[in-house]
Amino acid sequence: MTSHPRLSVSPTSEPPYDDEHRDEPGPQTQGSLALDPRPLVWGPRGALPDERKLRHLAQALAEVLSGRRPPETVADRLTERAYRELVRAGRMINTRRPPWVGVPHVKQPRDGAIEMCALVNCGERHHVLALRLERRGVQWLCTDFETA
Repeated sequence: MTSHPRLSVSPTSEPPYDDEHRDEPGPQTQGSLALDPRPLVWGPRGALPDERKLRHLAQALAEVLSGRRPPETVADRLTERAYRELVRAGRMINTRRPPWVGVPHVKQPRDGAIEMCALVNCGERHHVLALRLERRGVQWLCTDFETA
């Protein structure tokens, strides 16, 4: 009795080509940060957001406020009023190098609201960025921001 070799399909070792995933949106990139195109959604009621996603949002806002990112890239993460204020604020952080946001300090004053602040390292000078996010359905939106 002779046995024949069995053939099995093995997965390809090559990465997919660009045109193979057209239905999946890629991250929006501008400057140093890639933003996940999905809205900021976190767990059940009362759950605190992922610190990494909050830092990414603060980083994106710092880049907008320093003129290194267009405000449209964060429009879906802000309320209409906060977005208008962001556009009106223009360049509030003057720096020659890209801003870098440190670990955010997060407080939850009440269910459905988050207040955070983070140090923005701009090389020769540091700034502070404060954000307030509120839950709208399952999505968190930035309702207000301040920088100094």
